Amino acid sequence: MVNINSMHPVRATQATFAIIVLGLMAYVSSWWTSHWQQASPAQVSLLIFAPVWSLITLIPILLIPLKFSHLLSSAGIRWGLVALDALTMLFWFAGFVALAVFLNGRICFGQVCDVARAGAVFGGLSWAVATGALGYETYLAVTTEKRRVPAVQKPDVAMHQGV
Repeated sequence: MVNINSMHPVRATQATFAIIVLGLMAYVSSWWTSHWQQASPAQVSLLIFAPVWSLITLIPILLIPLKFSHLLSSAGIRWGLVALDALTMLFWFAGFVALAVFLNGRICFGQVCDVARAGAVFGGLSWAVATGALGYETYLAVTTEKRRVPAVQKPDVAMHQGV
């Protein structure tokens, strides 16, 4: 039986939001390409990249603790997973902020604009979930590191008088 820890619902939420944002931004990109006959803006492309990156990085983030837990004894693997979470959080932040700024400066109406705004909102929610996951993973890595380092013990020296 698979041991479900407290991070599995968070990871499921990340995957769900990533799929939602990917679908929304794919629609916006498809509309832009067919309507304007050119590539979609970089802001839309960044919010296509962020969920794809997020889904790809969820594979090692989930598989290593479940199937290869012996690798977590290495500090490099633990901090590598934290680095993956940090990059994911940064991509989400850059993506949703860039799209929100792009949409703010435009006259935008209709269904495609509503879908783009929804993509920015779900991108912000994805960033919030990724930030929480990063904080918790960092906390776990630090506490694991503290447990590995033995506490400094005072030497047990017995002093005898007259020796």
